[in-house]
Amino acid sequence: MTAAPDSPPRKIVVGTMVHAMWEEYPGLEARLQTLTDFVDRMAAASRARYGAGLDLAALPECAVTGETRGDPAHTCFPLDGPVLDVMGAAARKHHTYLVVPLNLVEDAAQGIYSNAAVLLDRAGRHVGTYRKVHLVADRDGATLEGGLTPGRNFPVFDCDFGKVGLQICFDMMFDDGWKALARKGAEIVVWPTQSPQTIQPRCRARHHHYYIVSSTWRNNASIFDPTGDIIAQTTQPSSVLVAQIDLAYALIDWQPQLNEGKLFTDRYGDAVGYRYSDAEDGGIFWSNDPNLPIMQMVRELGVELRSDTLERNRRAQDAIRGGPPSLD
Repeated sequence: MTAAPDSPPRKIVVGTMVHAMWEEYPGLEARLQTLTDFVDRMAAASRARYGAGLDLAALPECAVTGETRGDPAHTCFPLDGPVLDVMGAAARKHHTYLVVPLNLVEDAAQGIYSNAAVLLDRAGRHVGTYRKVHLVADRDGATLEGGLTPGRNFPVFDCDFGKVGLQICFDMMFDDGWKALARKGAEIVVWPTQSPQTIQPRCRARHHHYYIVSSTWRNNASIFDPTGDIIAQTTQPSSVLVAQIDLAYALIDWQPQLNEGKLFTDRYGDAVGYRYSDAEDGGIFWSNDPNLPIMQMVRELGVELRSDTLERNRRAQDAIRGGPPSLD
């Protein structure tokens, strides 16, 4: 359960996109212009749909550098200079946090380059950088992604709306980063990627109880909620997607009185929102009233959170069994 016991609603608008970059590289200036145009489109979509600006915008893996080949010394860019100037200006223009992925020059003298995702704040300042830990091994078995250096850490970044983690493409295939981000309290994980898969992200979002936002080259860009549901998706090439989410939520599984969520709306009307699945026997609930936290509603109605239901059952099982089950 990630929501604080009496946290008021924390609604934010997140934006993402689909855009293929297998084209011949147009040069840094033209590429940055393309990316800022996409951020402009996300912001316009957010205003049109929600009457509010973006809070977090995500670009795809290697968005700045594209499908590069050859010596990393000639295909990577430093953050300082045009990349930070242009993308920082885009973040300031729309007052949004912005995830900017690129093949990054870390230390040219030492030949250190990374596949990275840089987080900028609403003022266009550098908040932090995630370096892809699980780079793809080249066929020679001696290099990774053409000579890049893998990262070592899974940082979580404090934003003014909550905690954001980052993973990149092939990281999806390994458990360690996703577990670490959950342990550190990530509420949203942005996943810039060339792989548009949806099954594993759904599982990871449900297991770790955070939102996942994919930003991709092809097929789809999707937003996954903590139940594992895909709550927003675009499948059109070169399209953008925006969705409003609430980081103060309650996960509640089937209970006799819940009536598939109608218990909440019968009592609170439009002050509550939820998505409940009869097929999955559970749902996610949030408040639309700043003065009435979702957890206050939960207490007043006397329903159990998923986490409390599981813990109550685990304790009863262990007590009657005489201890936890053997894993041998």
